[in-house]
Amino acid sequence: MFHKSILAVALAASFSAVSALPASALDRRVRIVNDTNYTIVRFYGSNKGTDSWEEDILGNDVLRPNQSVQIDFDDGTGYCKFDFKAVFDDGDVLTANNINVCKIGTYTYN
Repeated sequence: MFHKSILAVALAASFSAVSALPASALDRRVRIVNDTNYTIVRFYGSNKGTDSWEEDILGNDVLRPNQSVQIDFDDGTGYCKFDFKAVFDDGDVLTANNINVCKIGTYTYN
């Protein structure tokens, strides 16, 4: 009986350690999918603590229809919530606010 109690405590402690990972250890990689008929020519992702869009993440690249790109949003700040801004080749601009990049693996424009 004593051994079972120790095992239960050890398992609970190891589970707590895994489930209580610090924010810096969370995966912030998100696959951005372009499921539209237009090319994304610029893409921005800024954490909630920033007042600007920062730089275009795509740089010289574009995201054509039916293409995707994986982006690591780990900017060293510890933030999980980001705003996204996609600029399309037809001039449309779509923004999405408060995207939790620590919880999602894919974000699709459609």
